[in-house]
Amino acid sequence: MNEWDKLTPVLWLSFQQTVYMVFWTMLIAGVLGLLLGVALYTSRRGGLFQNAPAFHLLNVLVNIVRPIPFIIFITAVGPLTLLVMGTTIGTQSVLFPMSAMATFVIGRIVEQNLVSVDPGVIEAARAMGASRFRIVWSVLIPEALGPLVLGYTFIFIGVVDMSAMAGYVGGGGLGDFAITYGYQQFNWPVTLVTVVIIIAVVQVAQLVGNWLARKALRR
Repeated sequence: MNEWDKLTPVLWLSFQQTVYMVFWTMLIAGVLGLLLGVALYTSRRGGLFQNAPAFHLLNVLVNIVRPIPFIIFITAVGPLTLLVMGTTIGTQSVLFPMSAMATFVIGRIVEQNLVSVDPGVIEAARAMGASRFRIVWSVLIPEALGPLVLGYTFIFIGVVDMSAMAGYVGGGGLGDFAITYGYQQFNWPVTLVTVVIIIAVVQVAQLVGNWLARKALRR
C-alpha cells in the first residue's frame, strides 16, 4: 500500500470538513452580515432609519473586529465559543468564530455597496409612497445586487482562508491536513495537492460569482 492509499480517505474527509465550515459560515454570516450592512446604511445620517447612536455603535464594533487577524480572533473569543458551542475543539466549534468574523466583514462590504446606489432611485421610491422597509428590500438591495454578488464572492474566498487557519486550533479541514500530513512531516507533495484543491475551489467560486454578477447587472 503506497502513501496516498492511506492519505486519500483523510484528504477526502478534510475536504468535506472544509466544505462544511465554508457552507455554514457563508449561510449564517451571509444573512447576519446583510442585516448588519443594511442597518449601518439605513441608520447613518440621512438614511431611511437615521439613528446616530445605533450607527456609531455598529460602526465601532465593525471597526474593532474587522482588522483583527483571524488566527488571533479565534483564540480571543475562545471563552465565548466554549459558552455558545460547548467546546473549542473540532470542526463544528469553529463555526462560531468564523461566522462572527465573517458577519462583520460582510456587514462593511454590504454597507459600502449600498452607499454606491443612486440616491435618486431611493427618493423616487419614497415619492411614490413606498414604505421604508419596502424600499430596502425592493429597491435598495436589488439595485446593488451585482456588486453585492461580487462582494460575497470575495468573502467566500476569505472564508476558505479562515477554514484553513482553523486547522491550527483543531478545526480540521484542508488546512489541518496540510499542516499535519504535509508541513509537520516535510511532505511537500501533500501540501502541494492541498494548495491545488483550494485554488480549484476558489477559481470555481470566482467564475460562478462573476457569472451571477453579470446576470444581475444585465437585469
